[in-house]
Amino acid sequence: MQIWDLVTAELVATGRYRLTRLLRGQRGTGDAMGNPALIGTRVVLLDSGLQPLSITEGDLGLPWNWRIGPANAAPSDAIMQAQSFTPNGRGLLPFAPTQLRLRRETNGNLTLRWLRRDRALSADSWVLTDVPMSEATEAYDLEILNGAVVVRTITNLTGPGFTYTAAMQVADFGGAVTSLSVRLHQIGALGRGVPATQTLNLKESAP
Repeated sequence: MQIWDLVTAELVATGRYRLTRLLRGQRGTGDAMGNPALIGTRVVLLDSGLQPLSITEGDLGLPWNWRIGPANAAPSDAIMQAQSFTPNGRGLLPFAPTQLRLRRETNGNLTLRWLRRDRALSADSWVLTDVPMSEATEAYDLEILNGAVVVRTITNLTGPGFTYTAAMQVADFGGAVTSLSVRLHQIGALGRGVPATQTLNLKESAP
């Protein structure tokens, strides 16, 4: 499910609204964005009427069988509908890193840098000087891609940067590259978060 932030909603007829100035891919759901959203796509209004399920981390991966219907109906009532659901903890995964940048140094190495994102609501603050950390530690997995093939995997990077040496480029591609495709995950308590997948063009460092 993709989360949108809505700026304006105009009532145009009974029970019918025109929604404009939508901010797509909010709360780490950028990977679920359609462009554009398909005609007939369902919309769920996230207001106080939507209550979270009483699921703990120990319940993740375990199938649940629900009976869904009016609050005043008994679970055995014919109006109740059966629904199976297996929680996967998507809301607890780290967001994809952002603002990936690539630069070639004078020695031929490539310097890759990025910015960490966080799922804490305070991470959207315009006042804080640093993004809060919801995970116990900062760690990343980086994959270097040649088309759809992973040619190199670097695990447990402890900061938002990596040096892809000239020797690594020769080993992976036969020589220096002019662009680089990468897939980057921040690691959380439940494993890899949503990846940032991007092809980066090089900027040359100053002599």
